[in-house]
Amino acid sequence: MYEEFKRIGKTLFGLGIVGSHSGNMSTRSGDRLSITRRGSMVGDLRDGDIVETGVYEDDSGILLASTEIKVHRAIYQKTPALAIVHAHPPYAIAMSMLVDSIVPRNVEGAYFFHRIPVVDAKLGVGSDESARVVAEALKDYKGVILRGHGSFVHAKLLEDALSYTSILESACRTEYLLWLAGKKPDESVTW
Repeated sequence: MYEEFKRIGKTLFGLGIVGSHSGNMSTRSGDRLSITRRGSMVGDLRDGDIVETGVYEDDSGILLASTEIKVHRAIYQKTPALAIVHAHPPYAIAMSMLVDSIVPRNVEGAYFFHRIPVVDAKLGVGSDESARVVAEALKDYKGVILRGHGSFVHAKLLEDALSYTSILESACRTEYLLWLAGKKPDESVTW
């Protein structure tokens, strides 16, 4: 499992959708979850950077778990997710400050995401409010953007969560470039 986290983290960093010490990943197995350590370098994970703790209950692992542990737990409790990637993709973040949802117009984005909701939380990183609004949105969608903060994507496999995160960012980058070219969506599209 460590090797899979390491491979996915390196790819996220290489794609430029996490910073040196930002973003996190987790997987679920029964009532346990494995999550990247608070403050770890997702692109250069080392021994001890994956922390195991409970999906429903705290234990000693909670002290080292990512600051987004509440959000990951809420997603696991409300969805069938077995893997989560939280990233800070720059185009997705930029678009989240302009719109309330993104309806991808590129082929791959439209195929995987018919809509990417943007949700708000006054208290951002790892708050109860973030956990509630993100998990609620992910009951109906593969991915969501927390306005001004980043994306949360869930899947059955960590590699699929990486793929969906990349597709989400590509859809947002395409949308951003279309806006720059003066091609905002038709008024008939719900934003």
